[in-house]
Amino acid sequence: MTVVKEQSGPEDAGEPDESGERAPGGDEAAQGDGYTPSRRRLERERYKRARARRATALAALSTLVTAVVLYLVVVSAPGWPRTKETFFDGRYAREALPKVLDGLWLNVRLLLVCGAAVLVLGMLIAVARTLRGPVFFPLRALAAAYTDFFRGLPLIINLMIVVLGVPALRLQGVTVDPVLLGGTALTLTYSAYVAEVFRAGIESVHPSQRAAARSLGLTNRQALRHVVLPQAVRRQVPPLLNDLVSLQKDTGLVSIGGAVDAVRAADIIVGRSLNYTPYIVAGLVFVALTIPMTRFTDWVTARMDRQRAQGGPL
Repeated sequence: MTVVKEQSGPEDAGEPDESGERAPGGDEAAQGDGYTPSRRRLERERYKRARARRATALAALSTLVTAVVLYLVVVSAPGWPRTKETFFDGRYAREALPKVLDGLWLNVRLLLVCGAAVLVLGMLIAVARTLRGPVFFPLRALAAAYTDFFRGLPLIINLMIVVLGVPALRLQGVTVDPVLLGGTALTLTYSAYVAEVFRAGIESVHPSQRAAARSLGLTNRQALRHVVLPQAVRRQVPPLLNDLVSLQKDTGLVSIGGAVDAVRAADIIVGRSLNYTPYIVAGLVFVALTIPMTRFTDWVTARMDRQRAQGGPL
């Protein structure tokens, strides 16, 4: 028995489906660039654009209303005239801005130097905590004690101990520069936090990665350097950038030792004028410096999330 298979003619190809869109084939598939979207698809795209415009307008309106309400609440407060004179005086702001910017250069240098030192020291401590074998137990114990101590010790107390206590010892060959001592205290504290970030990244790499590297003839050190650490660092980039943002703000604490940074420059003007506007100026300068770093951190995080979703490198 011969079965004759019915063939569809050219008029059947590319007919619209139930959604109103044409199926692949027909003249559109043959012509390629001659594709014409269906009416339903055009309507759906117009609806999406209208919905996006409506959402943007609502967000702008709600933001404006919130800002107006907050402004009215603050301005109508009984103590607003005195607060405005004490914290928002334009004359003192103009006087403080150049000096605060001069002091900010010290904060930027501290961020660059201490940031590099924190990354190196934190990596060494993290590697020490992940070493295997009983022979490395003393090193693991010292690394764990270091991270526990400096993560528990408040940064302000650490700064006071280092900046004020070290000069009191009168040790030969040891600097008494408050900038160097303050940078040392910052490095000690933040390296403990960064070490835990690195350690979490190292432990997140599956043991099969190390086993595969060893099966290819790599030593433990080579497997750690070429296989484990690259994956661990790549995964921990967002939290590392967040720690650097926090370090950038905390560089202002070195002023407790007398270093003239942005905060200390503002403090000098406040002590002379008894007006707190310079503190507001210094705070706004730090915010302006922090926002780009924060947005860069968000961009890196979103980029890595997209790579994970698409099956890219982890």
